[in-house]
Amino acid sequence: MPHEISQFEQVRVQARAYLCLLLNRSVPNNMPSPDFNVIVDGLKLLKKERIKIEAMYVLDGKGQQISQNISDNPDIRTTKLGNHTSRAYYHRAVRERKCVITNPYPSSLTNDLSVTASYPVYDDQKHLHYVVCVDIALRDLLTFAQPTTMDSIFGYVSKISYTIFSASLLLVAFMLFFHGIQSIAMHGFEINEAAIKHMFEATILLTLALAIFDLVKTIFEEEVLGRHDEKSRDIHRTMIKFLGSIIIALSIEALMLVFKFALIDPEKIIHAVYILGGVALLLIGLSIYLKATEHRNDKC
Repeated sequence: MPHEISQFEQVRVQARAYLCLLLNRSVPNNMPSPDFNVIVDGLKLLKKERIKIEAMYVLDGKGQQISQNISDNPDIRTTKLGNHTSRAYYHRAVRERKCVITNPYPSSLTNDLSVTASYPVYDDQKHLHYVVCVDIALRDLLTFAQPTTMDSIFGYVSKISYTIFSASLLLVAFMLFFHGIQSIAMHGFEINEAAIKHMFEATILLTLALAIFDLVKTIFEEEVLGRHDEKSRDIHRTMIKFLGSIIIALSIEALMLVFKFALIDPEKIIHAVYILGGVALLLIGLSIYLKATEHRNDKC
């Protein structure tokens, strides 16, 4: 059972996209005057699809079932009509105003784990008239959505590759960390020019080590372990943190060069200015990236 739920999480996005496509193709969700009979006829067309459907039914805008269950199972067809206002598939469809798919739950029709795709139907004035529901047994959904052999092989090879790259990057991060600590330990903490220089160098090394470690953590969790944080809307936070660390490291390097050239060779201070110019461009680019991703997330 836990294995099936884990498999569902891996194919959830594809399953929702396909089920919502079928519903949208059979039942338009924005009609001038939604017709109950047209909706029922559209649902009957879904029975011809290659995915096995447990039951289909229609709720009114208040969550009351107003159609008989459409199913190949005669026992399910004769189930009494009920009120579904306490069901998550009704609340989510009404709240999000779009097609949604539930987590697996014990079906009251079969007592087996099922998922429900729910689809709100509005008129041209955006008033809710119906919520169309499609129940599918979890095992049938997984059988339909299971990746092919080639997909499985590619996924296995991909995980091995990401593991190797993650381990290599982690080694680099530890080496940078070691050299950063070593730079501080070897030269002590005396307040003089040499100590400040080595402290700057150590800060750069530790900052880069932290950025690479955070990148490795995200790659390994998402690509190898398959953990995806669906609650977080900022899916680009790793890129932002990584770029931020690079900007900090370059800023420290430029500051260190300013101090160095100001003391020993003022003519070369222009090189530090070039680095500061690059940092400024990175900051502008990062600001544009943040603004663009924020605008896109607001639409989701």
